[in-house]
Amino acid sequence: MAVALDHLAGRTIAVFGLARSGLATIRAAVAGGATVVAWDDREQARTEAEALGARALPFADWPWRVLSDLVLAPGIPLTHPKPHPVAAAAHAAGVGIVCDIELLWREAEGKARFVAITGTNGKSTTTALLGHVLRSAGFEAEVGGNIGRAALDLEGPAPERVYVLEMSSYQLDLVHRFRPDVAVWLNLTPDHLDRHGDMAGYRRAKERIFANMATTDTAIVGIDEPVMLSVARTLRERNGPAVETVMVAPGEGAGEAAPGWRVDAGGRLFRGAEIAADFSDLATLRGAHNWQNAATAFAAARALGVAPDRIMAGMRTFPGLAHRMEIVARRGRTLFVNDSKATNADAAAKALATFRPIYWIAGGLAKSGGIDDLAPFFPRIAKAYLIGAAADAFSQTLARRVPHAIAGDVQTAVTMAAQDAAQDSSPEAAVLLSPACASFDQFADFEARGEAFRRAVASLDEDVIQEAV
Repeated sequence: MAVALDHLAGRTIAVFGLARSGLATIRAAVAGGATVVAWDDREQARTEAEALGARALPFADWPWRVLSDLVLAPGIPLTHPKPHPVAAAAHAAGVGIVCDIELLWREAEGKARFVAITGTNGKSTTTALLGHVLRSAGFEAEVGGNIGRAALDLEGPAPERVYVLEMSSYQLDLVHRFRPDVAVWLNLTPDHLDRHGDMAGYRRAKERIFANMATTDTAIVGIDEPVMLSVARTLRERNGPAVETVMVAPGEGAGEAAPGWRVDAGGRLFRGAEIAADFSDLATLRGAHNWQNAATAFAAARALGVAPDRIMAGMRTFPGLAHRMEIVARRGRTLFVNDSKATNADAAAKALATFRPIYWIAGGLAKSGGIDDLAPFFPRIAKAYLIGAAADAFSQTLARRVPHAIAGDVQTAVTMAAQDAAQDSSPEAAVLLSPACASFDQFADFEARGEAFRRAVASLDEDVIQEAV
């Protein structure tokens, strides 16, 4: 059964923001015997909250003097660009501000094990992959947090249970006592700076994943960026968790990795001089960035006691995640790849480094820097098809460097790219949706954009499209 927050029995808590995690928090708190006041600007959300046993009240009317905690939706600004008024009110009243994952940990402390996974990119794939590996190895793994199910919608704590939780920087800003048995930090590149002020603030939020870990715990750190080498060094200097590092070719500094894991250019995973695994034939984990995901998941599974052969057996059956370098179809020698989750240039770079030649569908609501940093990958692109609000700006970046056309929308882009790719004589060409942009100019979210790509691919001469295995 889902979590009941018994440690809140007889207490009063507040919940602000009533989307997936907020409503799950109300269910768990009420089931544990707590009184809950809650608010959301959406009337429908307030109605749902009251149906679950909460009392919907504007935060100015909350009983601040008796509140034990404010459970804040991760999307509500805590500090930047300025604190939301509800956060300011909680600080003034001396009420702790937490997220649902903090409450799950407080309830399950000593009753289950926790794995926490963060990073600018790759955390969803790594979380889902590790959960799949653990389940295939016979563990009772519950997967959620910032991916899939809300933390308090998961099954309740049990001695054999492992919670595998994706954690965003927003959620990490809202944990205090949370202590995972294994913590994974994949990478750090600029993102969410409006919410953290600058890269230093973003790093501080991510570092909270390790804050309470002890010598019996394991921290796994990807060190492909110089800043992450600094993270690993800083972590080793304190009397904290055992630190293991993961490096993917062609990175330098192998000497800094010991004791660590290294993936070579062929996809082989080394532990010291010994080959621990080979990721090169994992169909749903193609590319160096996915080898980092696989290596960190491998290291985490080993820390939990899973044998290497069982880890690889699980990885071979991993279906992959939708909208993340997802091969949705093959038409002759052409792959159709849905990487709609690539909402920034750094994420798109991972896909551009994986395929060649590429018929690239890009554009949407551009982020700072546009696609300038992707220039090293331009030689891999046979042609680009630009969509959305960024099309004109991207066209200027690509001018005289990459053949391109302004397609405007996903359907048109897929049709144009498929026709061009069909004429390519290469052994394998990829029609790749990897937008390097947010989706909000044309779609509700990246999932809706990815589904539009799927529909567009499905509408192409269906008799010659074969579903990818």
